[in-house]
Amino acid sequence: MKLIVAYIQPERLNAVKQSLYEKEVYRLSVMNALGCGQQKGYHESYRGSDIEVNLLKKIRLEIAVNDEFVDSTVDAIVKGARTGKIGDGKIFILDLPDCIRIRTGEKGKDAIGG
Repeated sequence: MKLIVAYIQPERLNAVKQSLYEKEVYRLSVMNALGCGQQKGYHESYRGSDIEVNLLKKIRLEIAVNDEFVDSTVDAIVKGARTGKIGDGKIFILDLPDCIRIRTGEKGKDAIGG
């Protein structure tokens, strides 16, 4: 089992969700996040003062999948999120030692579902 964590541009969320649905990946968590990377932010003027904005809005996706869904899930995220510009995002793949479905008490692969 793996936990896939992806940071993407907010405007690419619908494209990523559609791409995931096409690969039959329906379970995901979506959170707003702030961060910076290679983009390093931008400058803007506010009431005559120059302000550096280096924490940019991002979307964080978390998707727990069984091992056989890792490649198709990553491919779907890349397909939906890629624009070819700096700031498209990152994907992290973490080992997931266990998962427990609270309602039924199922553990492991059965708790994540197919």
